[in-house]
Amino acid sequence: MRAAAGPSRAKSTAQHGLTTVHGVSPSCVGLPAGPWLTITDFLQQRFPAITREVWLERMHGGLVVDEFGTAVTPDRPYRGHMRVYYYRALDDEPRVPFEASVLFQDEHLVVADKPHFLPVTPSGQYLQETLLVRLKNSLGLDSLTPLHRIDRETAGLVLFSVNPAERDAYQALFRQHEVTKHYEAIAPRREGLGFPLTRKSRIVQGQPFFRQCEEAGESNSETHVDVLQVKGERALYALSPVTEKKHQLRVHMNALGLPILNDRIYPPVQPTPDDDYRYPLQLLAKSIAFKDPLTGQSRQFETRLSLLLG
Repeated sequence: MRAAAGPSRAKSTAQHGLTTVHGVSPSCVGLPAGPWLTITDFLQQRFPAITREVWLERMHGGLVVDEFGTAVTPDRPYRGHMRVYYYRALDDEPRVPFEASVLFQDEHLVVADKPHFLPVTPSGQYLQETLLVRLKNSLGLDSLTPLHRIDRETAGLVLFSVNPAERDAYQALFRQHEVTKHYEAIAPRREGLGFPLTRKSRIVQGQPFFRQCEEAGESNSETHVDVLQVKGERALYALSPVTEKKHQLRVHMNALGLPILNDRIYPPVQPTPDDDYRYPLQLLAKSIAFKDPLTGQSRQFETRLSLLLG
């Protein structure tokens, strides 16, 4: 499913009357007290990778506004303690050559099957090539918001809220661990481990910042692990996270001596290899179940994707 070409501007997305552009909501930066003469001077210093010419071009196009929706002009005097909204743009965004599919849609929820390598939300070098922006454009739903995240490298189910007023009721289910999620992964076969087993540990941010690691101390993560099938030197594992720490399943499997097949960062490799679309991470968000907080209905969704063992 590709993002539709669509109109360049869509419906209002925020209380400030701002709009989305090609499915992308505006980013926000706070203006602290400081010596800058103009807002342009501040933006150029705050974001050194963006040239002054680019900021001027965005301003002339009406793509930089204050918190009241008033356009920021190139010579507008600087005033601290306010917010400025702007629209990100990427000159050379890499194309992710895999498509998502919508499994379910009603007035409350959208459930999508995300392919490997596609980010859920804009970040870094990805903007249009994200699941959220593709769905906003193809479905015409500017208010769409992900209720949870899965790694860019992971494939499978992602749930989105349609109505902003209902968003917190669904997100509360995840905060309160009232959502049952199951994953599958392919990893080495290992003798000597009794399955099913539970891995509990303390996961913290490691080095570099995007890599997580385990450290001594009270556990803050828990995963149930079982074996579904064995073939040669590899096995298909069922993974059921109780908590939702960043990279939890990948960290726990690596700590058990079972690094997930094609994982580029667990165990650590220096430098981290670039993407190779021939070797997707063998981790799949398989199913998700919960009691709908609005209707009381039992909801259960399962991916149409699968992992092939051997």
